[in-house]
Amino acid sequence: MDIEDQDEGMPQTGRGTGRRLRGAVAHYLGTAIVSGAIQPGERLTGEVDNSAALNVSRSAYREAVQVLTAKGLVESRTKAGTRVLPRSRWNLLDPDVLAWAFSGEPDIGYVRDLFELRAIVEPAAARLAAERRDKEDIRAMRDALGRMRRHTLATEAGRAADRDFHDAVLRASRNSVLITLSASIGAAVNWTTQFKQRGRALPRDPVPDHVRVGDAIIAGDAAASEAAMHALVELALQDTRSVMA
Repeated sequence: MDIEDQDEGMPQTGRGTGRRLRGAVAHYLGTAIVSGAIQPGERLTGEVDNSAALNVSRSAYREAVQVLTAKGLVESRTKAGTRVLPRSRWNLLDPDVLAWAFSGEPDIGYVRDLFELRAIVEPAAARLAAERRDKEDIRAMRDALGRMRRHTLATEAGRAADRDFHDAVLRASRNSVLITLSASIGAAVNWTTQFKQRGRALPRDPVPDHVRVGDAIIAGDAAASEAAMHALVELALQDTRSVMA
């Protein structure tokens, strides 16, 4: 579809090139695709027309499409143009895709899938962390927990500390494959927390749940660490469901 067909909410970027413009156009198109405003199979026609509609250079528009291509959202073919790929091809764990999904009302199935992934990955990571953590890991977790208490998850500083805590747990697992999920898990934690605060305060304070996980890992209790992390993810899902309801 031509960008002109859905100009509501179109970013006023100003003509030019560079990372800022590329990011603005990628955000606009990515949000439209992930939200369903542009459906799988639809074609983004006319590079010239679309770049003019967004008031950016053709090179900035082309680079933005390349960003979407790298994330599996679109595919460009000679003469066939650029089409939105099926959802099964999207990199749903990409931090940008997560951000685009939560920029509007996220799909409830997607939210459920994220929590199911976390329920599989994070308790196992916490168990390994309890068995393998070292002094640096303990220091990182304590620091993150301290900042979470000090700032609360109602602030960006507190949410950054939350991401750092989950990152520290994954890193303490000493599993290189699990560690590669850190950015995705951190983004999922951040966006679901922000989503829960839309229009009202968090349903309850989740910091004590994190403290229980941290205490168990620091104590080296693998079973308690796994159980505490499982409880943390389940309670976070319940809070999110209450907001979505």
